Amino acid sequence: MSAEPLDRSTTGTSDRVLDAEPPPAPPEQDPATKPDAPATSGAPSADEPKAPESPLIKNRDFQALWTSEAFAAVAKETAEIAYPLLILATTGSPLYAGIVGSAQLITASVMSLPGGVLADRLDRRLLLIGCNVIRVVLLAVFSVLIFTDSTSMPVIFAIAVSSAICFGLSQPAGMAAIKALVPPSQLTQATAQNQIRYFGATVAGPPIGGALFGVARAFPYLAAAVSFLISTVLLLLVRKPMQSEPAKGPKEKRGTAEGFRFLFKQPILRPLIIWIMGSNMAFTHSGVFLALIATAQGRGASESFIGVTLAVAGLGGLFGSFIAGWVFKKVKPSVIVLCGAWIGPVVAILLAVTPGVIPLGIIVTLVFIRGPIISTLFLSYLAAVAPDKVQGRVLGAVFFMSMSAAPLGVFIVGAVFELAGSTWVFITMCVISGVAALPTLTKRIRNLPAPEAVAV
Repeated sequence: MSAEPLDRSTTGTSDRVLDAEPPPAPPEQDPATKPDAPATSGAPSADEPKAPESPLIKNRDFQALWTSEAFAAVAKETAEIAYPLLILATTGSPLYAGIVGSAQLITASVMSLPGGVLADRLDRRLLLIGCNVIRVVLLAVFSVLIFTDSTSMPVIFAIAVSSAICFGLSQPAGMAAIKALVPPSQLTQATAQNQIRYFGATVAGPPIGGALFGVARAFPYLAAAVSFLISTVLLLLVRKPMQSEPAKGPKEKRGTAEGFRFLFKQPILRPLIIWIMGSNMAFTHSGVFLALIATAQGRGASESFIGVTLAVAGLGGLFGSFIAGWVFKKVKPSVIVLCGAWIGPVVAILLAVTPGVIPLGIIVTLVFIRGPIISTLFLSYLAAVAPDKVQGRVLGAVFFMSMSAAPLGVFIVGAVFELAGSTWVFITMCVISGVAALPTLTKRIRNLPAPEAVAV
């Protein structure tokens, strides 16, 4: 923050008596002994304006990292949609497909904890490259096994879980590197651009994987391996170090728990992460889609109508990621948080009382639109207040807490639907999201400063 220069009339130093004798002039100095003028000393004057920052789009290091992570995200989504397709084609068992999907989610959330520790202790670029190379090898070998009809359920499970391990280990490093590559004033903008990458991959990856699977079962995994390889090459183009300090490996004794301690000591991050966990439990993508599918089927909708409903809802996340940067320029952070928190209970009630099928997808879109906006704001605060030496561990704790809430949410949706029907599912969503939103009513959240104002 820049402070206005003090008005000299308020300092008392300029209130001279008008008829007082002027002070004696300083003696002349020999030019050879005169000190250099401040303008030629090489140090900028305190009143001299700072040079304008380059636009984020011209930050080659950040854009190389972003593009690399975009290729990795598309590769991940392309492969992940192909796992259930392959399992159903080879075994015909939805149960096996569900087990593999749950195992991937749980593995990624658990591995984000050691991933955060590694992101603070190792070179983040090498960590990202290493995880990419492992996935290239895994998926290339898996493609060969599929071509030669040598796959089995244990092999599919091992490949899927191994890929999830790499994702969990690398995710904190990729996010933590942002603070080292962009100035504090552009943290929010850079995080918003990251959300476009994530939601763009969730929209582009499944169609690519499905189309390639229709040509040959091995093609989605082969394409993912190539995409991870491209991601690796792009990481080599990042010239600036991805951490602002040398790794503290041998000296740093505190591990995973340090991320949780830091997170819950922060008066801004603590209420936000509590709300985000509750919101993820109530409105996780899988849980919401399950509720919509079951409700639509109960109302006699065809598969095509259900597909359109899910497509309408899913596009909300991509739209939200595109408008996130604009929202931050026009709306105060406190208003963003309060609107994002309390739109959840309102949407849940609307879902409970609205007839039809397509309108349900339109209503859910409101929740999905807020997702990337809130994620951008929260991650911007985290990047601003967390020193670089603990960025990875704090991000690991955040990813673990946010992702671990999703399986519980899916279970709750399924259990309540089985026992009481769709109306009580949406009422349950309302109660969970409403209780989770209560911490956003505190005075500190209602007077949130901008992320760059609290940057360390």
